[in-house]
Amino acid sequence: MNRLPFWLKISFTLWVLLWIPFYWGYYGPQNFLWFCDIGNIAIVAALWLESRFLFSWQAVSLLLVQILFTIDISGRAIFGVHPIGGSEYMFNATIPLGIRLLSIFHIVTPPLLVWALLRLGYDRRALLVQAMTNMIVLPISWLFGPDNDINWVWGLFDKPQSVFTPLIWLAVCMAGYPLFLYLPSHLVLTAIMPLWQKKRETAHVDSHLQN
Repeated sequence: MNRLPFWLKISFTLWVLLWIPFYWGYYGPQNFLWFCDIGNIAIVAALWLESRFLFSWQAVSLLLVQILFTIDISGRAIFGVHPIGGSEYMFNATIPLGIRLLSIFHIVTPPLLVWALLRLGYDRRALLVQAMTNMIVLPISWLFGPDNDINWVWGLFDKPQSVFTPLIWLAVCMAGYPLFLYLPSHLVLTAIMPLWQKKRETAHVDSHLQN
């Protein structure tokens, strides 16, 4: 029996098939080096394969960043300020509204990932795999230069930094992302998911006993 609903697999796949050509046409193919964009494609595979590993990999990569994005965009929408930064482009009128609306996936992804992990469990290999992915993707992103600033390898929030030389900043990102973004997500998921699974199993046993 499928553990993930068929309607979700179909709808998310169709959405990604719509999203890819619009993003490709506006931003160019290099934009798909962003971890959040890699995540959309990986999540399609995770849904169809019902893969705990793929969902875990993307949760380590995306959860903290996209939760912060959600906080930032909510702060701007409600209070008129960006408490963190990073979602300014969502309010940039020079970017077509349709493209900005397609970026709402940043808000949808965290609850989807958490929901899938609650059903499938968390795979602890995710941290190592995302750290390795980070070491591959960031240097490639850096090659596209500061005008693209993919994954912020030239400066945070699309703002060029001047504290470090470009290569040192790249090294800071390669070391800092695993330490400050991926590891906290991994530790939280490692702590919470087994407790949730145990609670579900206990509830399942109690239900059978009552019947």
